Amino acid sequence: MNKVIYLRNRPAGMPSLSDFELKEEEKPKAEDGEILIKTEYLSVDPYLRGRMRNVESYIEPFKVNEPLESGIIGKVITSKNINFKEGDYVNGILKWKEYQVSSGAGLNKVDKNIAPLSSFLGVLGLTGITAYLGLDKIGKLKVGETLLVSGAAGAVGSIVGQIGKIKGCRVVGIAGSDEKIHKLKADFNFDAGINYKTSSDIEDDVKKACPNGVDVYFDNVGGEILDAALASINKFGRVINCGAISLYNATDVPTGPRHEGTLIKKSVLMQGFTVRDYVKDFGPAMKQLGAWLHEGKLQYEETVVAGFDNTPQAFLDLFKGKNKGKMIVKA
Repeated sequence: MNKVIYLRNRPAGMPSLSDFELKEEEKPKAEDGEILIKTEYLSVDPYLRGRMRNVESYIEPFKVNEPLESGIIGKVITSKNINFKEGDYVNGILKWKEYQVSSGAGLNKVDKNIAPLSSFLGVLGLTGITAYLGLDKIGKLKVGETLLVSGAAGAVGSIVGQIGKIKGCRVVGIAGSDEKIHKLKADFNFDAGINYKTSSDIEDDVKKACPNGVDVYFDNVGGEILDAALASINKFGRVINCGAISLYNATDVPTGPRHEGTLIKKSVLMQGFTVRDYVKDFGPAMKQLGAWLHEGKLQYEETVVAGFDNTPQAFLDLFKGKNKGKMIVKA
């Protein structure tokens, strides 16, 4: 039999386990031109919450009573496709299924001898590419500038900060526990950190941690932390709107400060960023990330949850900050 995870309901507010359904179905077989893939690792990411809404976005929403999907590392069990052989490992956007067949379209082979398989969902996958290209295309870092990162202990944020240090910047991270702040400084070379959960005045804490102001803000959170970053933004500052996890489960659109005056007076660029807009740049980005990893300039951390059945819970735990670095399920 084959286990499959379906979207049962469209959540209102914070998702719950009742919005998912685990089913057992007949294990598929590969036909001519196809491969049978066994899921080894699944990526769970905050942006999947947006796909649970039936609204127009940069990516198609999930359909109720159909399997969810995300980045997956799989092993080729059976191949009837000349481009793949049994034992190959592949990476791509695949369904939340233990076993599935594919024509091979959209899949890339990965080599576990180069790096651990799970890293191709993180630092050497879309996570690392997002960090690299967001900074490259919008941030345009200069030596000596101050880079502020929210969600800094997460998968993307921790890589963003390290790239900032490679580029010669002062890097300040915002995260949700003293343990995470310690890790940012001890393991990822951040210059300073702010625990937003214990902060009584996040705007003031940003000003203190960034005494020369903020030149580039890489935003994974949105909301009040974005407001605080903009209060310290410098002339010609750049804001990369990569994520807004603080708002993903909101049932109403919150009203916050009006930033038009700041953007105009300080000639600030604030731009939304989705990595899929830069597919043609994935190759060079992966090459540079791989070189930095090989040289020991990049470190990464993963939170690995064991068991395919636990995929929904791992996804929900993202919104409770239970992950350190990339959240991955080992099937």
